[in-house]
Amino acid sequence: MDWSQHSIPAMRLEARFGDRVVPAFCQRPNSIWAMIADAAARNPDGEALVCGERRLNWREVARQSAGIAAAFRKLGLQSGDRVAVLLGNRIEFALTLFAAAHAGLVTVLLSTRQQRPEIAYVLTDCGAKVLIHEAGLTDRLPDGRDVPDLVHRIAVDDDARMSQFSSLTGHAPLPEPADVGEEDTAMILYTSGTTGKPKGAMLAHCNVIHSSMVFVSCLNLTAADRSIAAVPLAHVTGVVANIMTMVRCAGALIIMPEFKATEYLKLAARERVTYTVMVPAMYNLCLLQPDFDSTDLSSWRIGGFGGAPMPIATIERLAAKIPGLKLANCYGATETTSPSTMMPGELTASHIDSVGLPCPGADIIVMDARGHELPRGEIGEIWIRSGSVIKGYWNNPKATAESFTGGFWHSGDLGSIDDENFVRVFDRQKDMINRGGLKIYSAEVESVLSGHPGVVESAIIAKPCPVLGERVHAVIVTRGEGVGTEALRAWCAERLSDYKVPETMELTLEPLPRNANGKVMKRQLREASAAVRAAERT
Repeated sequence: MDWSQHSIPAMRLEARFGDRVVPAFCQRPNSIWAMIADAAARNPDGEALVCGERRLNWREVARQSAGIAAAFRKLGLQSGDRVAVLLGNRIEFALTLFAAAHAGLVTVLLSTRQQRPEIAYVLTDCGAKVLIHEAGLTDRLPDGRDVPDLVHRIAVDDDARMSQFSSLTGHAPLPEPADVGEEDTAMILYTSGTTGKPKGAMLAHCNVIHSSMVFVSCLNLTAADRSIAAVPLAHVTGVVANIMTMVRCAGALIIMPEFKATEYLKLAARERVTYTVMVPAMYNLCLLQPDFDSTDLSSWRIGGFGGAPMPIATIERLAAKIPGLKLANCYGATETTSPSTMMPGELTASHIDSVGLPCPGADIIVMDARGHELPRGEIGEIWIRSGSVIKGYWNNPKATAESFTGGFWHSGDLGSIDDENFVRVFDRQKDMINRGGLKIYSAEVESVLSGHPGVVESAIIAKPCPVLGERVHAVIVTRGEGVGTEALRAWCAERLSDYKVPETMELTLEPLPRNANGKVMKRQLREASAAVRAAERT
């Protein structure tokens, strides 16, 4: 099965990044700024960015962005220089991104959850010359001696007296945008760095354009669509699936400063939102709101999700309340500039265990530890090659060589592909539990637990065992006090092989810890579990 029944623009094979040959869209913008200029030309009076009381149309966005680009030039920045962005979800985030594209600069996206040592490392590693940051985060910024390349620090605040961003606005636009190549780096996004220092993934203009065109064509988005950015804009989902996808279709982006389920429902109804991409836990939180059933969400037609399986109960309730909503599982990573697979909305309910079909132009294979392709249905590491796959990591040729082979990125995910081309993802290689030689994929157990009416979400982690090596431990967020471990264990025992049933459980009413992209931080859960065991031994 493939995307042949969807209206996908024509593609052809092209050389990319020296030694790669990948499918690419024949007709496409040649830079991110060209895509922005096209949106302004096609839909000048259409709303582009909405945040609180502020509303900008595409003509205003293009004009203001070009003016900020001129201000960057006056600061002495040249094409290829790095501008670091430490901002939450706000209009200035998008304007900075667009202005950097106009001036040929590279934006380096930082999470507002990062602390001083992490910020210092990124700024030093990328050699940023400018940092645009939330005024409220000034105390978290590194000292000048720790970031010698950083020349300018520009604070952004809703209070004009605290904000320095106005110094970048009001400038006459540059006569012409910078001349950039499609393979030039447009953004650097640092990976979470679960081991060692984080790596700066280099997203080229062609990567971002390819991904945004995939979203628009697979989801049939148009200038009439209105998207909510409820996930952090500094993550690949926020910057590509939300910002750049709305640029490509010249639609409207409604920016939420922070996700709160109650406010999300009000905003989605008021702004007549049609499209968004969130993690499944955010959908579940919306369903838990007492005013969900009375909220008019009839305009909402596409609900993208990723990062975790969507519980069947969630799918069924959304279908009953919003019959026009199609849920689309999207699987990807920073290194793939967001989407690698996507599930056609009409197939989600019948393929709940799959993350979808390879996106147009994506070549996905499953490999064993020796680098040999495995037959259909067998489980191995997922490798991905497409026009969205990045060229490598900033200033880190060793990591690039280790993670890329012949243009394929080694995802680190264990999965399979069936005879109909549907991709399944079972676990991260490092998260797979080995119980006496029996392999247990946490995603499978979490999916079963998610079907229990008393469970909000769960995380499966390994618990060390001197006999079997590892045993299954579950951290479960419940809906209330009436849910017990024995009932949950019995629920699992009816649906899973006995060795997969969690032997120990921790029940909580607190949400699971998540990183900036919404994924559960299992390392933090493992550390907390280890601390509890250590305390019990003393």
